[in-house]
Amino acid sequence: MGGKQRAGHAIGMGLAWLVGVAVQLHERALMPLGLYQAMVLGAVLALAVGWRWQRVRWLWVAAALAAGLGASGWRATVRLADTLPASVEGQDVQLVGVVASLPQRSAAGLRFRFDVESAAHQGQAVQMPAKVSLGWYVGWHEDGGLSEPQLSLRAGQRWRFTVRLRQPHGNLNPHGFDYELYLFEQGIRATGYVRAGDRAAPELLDASAGRWVDRLRQRVRDGIDANVSEPRAAGVLAALAVGDQSAIEREDWQLFRNTGVAHLMSISGLHVTMFAWLAGLAVAAVWRRSSRAVHLWPAPWAGRVGGLLAATAYAVFAGWGVPAQRTVWMLAVVTLLQLSGRRWPWAMVLLSAAVVVSALDPWALLQPGFWLSFVAVGLLMASEPAQRARDDAPAQRWWQRLWSATRGGVRTQLVATLGLTPLSLVFFQQVSLVGLLANLVAIPLVTLVITPLALLGVVLAPLWRLGAFVQETLSHGLAWLGAVPGAVWLVPAAPLWAQAAGLAGAALIVLPLPWRMRLLALPMVMPLLLPVPARPEAGRYEVLAVDVGQGTAVLVRTENHLLVYDAGPQYSRESDAGQRVLLPLLHARGETRIDRLVLSHRDLDHVGGAKPLLQNLPVGELLSSLEDDHPIRALAKQPVRCVAGQRWAWDGVQFDVLHPRAEDYERALKSNAMSCVLKVSGPQGTLLLTGDIERQQEAELLATSAKALRSDVLLVPHHGSRTSSTAAFLDAVSPRIAIVQAGYRNRFGHPVAEVVDRLKARNTRIETSPACGAWQWRGGDAAVCERDQARRYWHHHARRE
Repeated sequence: MGGKQRAGHAIGMGLAWLVGVAVQLHERALMPLGLYQAMVLGAVLALAVGWRWQRVRWLWVAAALAAGLGASGWRATVRLADTLPASVEGQDVQLVGVVASLPQRSAAGLRFRFDVESAAHQGQAVQMPAKVSLGWYVGWHEDGGLSEPQLSLRAGQRWRFTVRLRQPHGNLNPHGFDYELYLFEQGIRATGYVRAGDRAAPELLDASAGRWVDRLRQRVRDGIDANVSEPRAAGVLAALAVGDQSAIEREDWQLFRNTGVAHLMSISGLHVTMFAWLAGLAVAAVWRRSSRAVHLWPAPWAGRVGGLLAATAYAVFAGWGVPAQRTVWMLAVVTLLQLSGRRWPWAMVLLSAAVVVSALDPWALLQPGFWLSFVAVGLLMASEPAQRARDDAPAQRWWQRLWSATRGGVRTQLVATLGLTPLSLVFFQQVSLVGLLANLVAIPLVTLVITPLALLGVVLAPLWRLGAFVQETLSHGLAWLGAVPGAVWLVPAAPLWAQAAGLAGAALIVLPLPWRMRLLALPMVMPLLLPVPARPEAGRYEVLAVDVGQGTAVLVRTENHLLVYDAGPQYSRESDAGQRVLLPLLHARGETRIDRLVLSHRDLDHVGGAKPLLQNLPVGELLSSLEDDHPIRALAKQPVRCVAGQRWAWDGVQFDVLHPRAEDYERALKSNAMSCVLKVSGPQGTLLLTGDIERQQEAELLATSAKALRSDVLLVPHHGSRTSSTAAFLDAVSPRIAIVQAGYRNRFGHPVAEVVDRLKARNTRIETSPACGAWQWRGGDAAVCERDQARRYWHHHARRE
């Protein structure tokens, strides 16, 4: 068998392995462990048969596919078994363990990873996941700041905490961030918070419980804080030196994303690779100075191994995050192939690295960073024009070498920008139009100046201040670029066929082909660049009850108009549903304007996300029961009170306000009593949105609008609280479907059992946010739960009512 044929078989096996891993990652539920183990064993036997009988080498491809599926499923089964017992969810549990990450500080308190050594519940030892994520809060509504014990928390310390835990659960929305996948890949199998009180006082047991790397990282982080007076610059230096991405302010992350340089501001593959390259050059230069060393091992080989070891040390010092791990495995594969002394095709080198990375971390295939890294390297390799070396070529002068390096850098950035733009649109539905220019300046500054200064500051602290100065200067320049009109291009999420065509077109446009062939890429990428979002036809409407946790947010879309009913909760001082959930969702759906924003009442679980919506999207009208001096009203161009009797029609769909009455604004009523109640009517059915009305308001509606209450779908009042949903009200509405927007294991116990029982007694189908995720309805029985539609084996299974 020739070399090309062997290479073809190897590439086929590598692709088959990746396909097997991908198939396993799309499983909705895991198969029995024995079946995965049988696949791995069968793959080993098939490889042995293929090795013995050369003519059945197709078995190798089948074996690689089975091995990828079986090995990934085996690992997933083991990880999924490391779970929190349901019996201790929400109960006081005593944990002893070690702080295994740099604590993330915010106005609300601390967040950190905790490696559990022992656990007890009611005096009895209990089995606990090895890694949990804990919050130690002061309450976002308090101004007292962190307590002394909180201020003393450091990585590498052993503590005893009383905590309350729950199984990993996150909001699940179309095109949204999969928090449960993130936790699963990190190996974190429970989340919770520290209980701090007289009976549950946290106790520091050992200030130096091993983990010297974590303690060193903590000292460096504290040193940067002490030496750099500007918190935002200090945060970026900490992210580059020790991998503490949480130290970067939310406003800075937004700036970096809008200018296309976010990949530079954390320990990414670029930093680790650059570090390996610089370290390799240094090791090779030193190696050449020793004749004995050169005779033992060639200097280039020593440089490659030294660079790999240095990169590994840097990745460990930076927290050994998953992206850094992937880069180290990639570098290790490339180094080993280079040391073999053979000339490997670039496709095989890239594929070998992908196989190793997916074997160590199967879930990497679901991360944008994996594909952006591999596709960028692949495009650069494939687009490199063939060059012939000339022995008689004259040596270049320094300015010629500088010009050649500059031209190569611009070409590299141009290829990466053009080639990765479609991939960025697929993953993020946005691309920075100023990213090419921003990266031409930021890449050399961050990788060759700011990052080295951040690391050298460990030895000479004043260098941190110099690094902060360069970082602030860069941020000012990025802010100027980000302020350019149209700096960010947002597109709706495209269908799969458009994504595939766009990615193929991007590859075509950067390959070293004649321009006539490259022009064929333009029609291929257009459906991805300018997708047409789906809209209901005239006379119909679509409803999306967004999964925002303990709060309310509902989108009602007609053919040409969008209504948003409530904006979800404020999660903390720095975070709310508008910024985290609604804006990304609206952008992915192609919504560029909110025609009417209805805020039912002033409670923060209904208006907490309103400010980002009003600041980032045109809002035609704000309809609410907010007081005249409420700060949210000041952000709206056209604030209007909601009053019973208001009605309008959009595209053949009728909207009616049923509550509050005009005279209610003259009475001293609690905020729930002022909730705007809105009914939506169309040929496909009716929807009743009720806010947080309680028994008294339900009785008033029965007295004034009993016939108008009847609806197919009911947004259950007050999240299913016992203060609402009386039997008479439910009889009048007579819903087929009841939607409860509430958080998983929320502290209010919503929905309460008595409300659930009343709904079940009326044969009403109940959908709750924890069990359903986002709920979509297009009329009749055309209803879909996001947790059913996007189900994967790592997703949490909440009990359905």
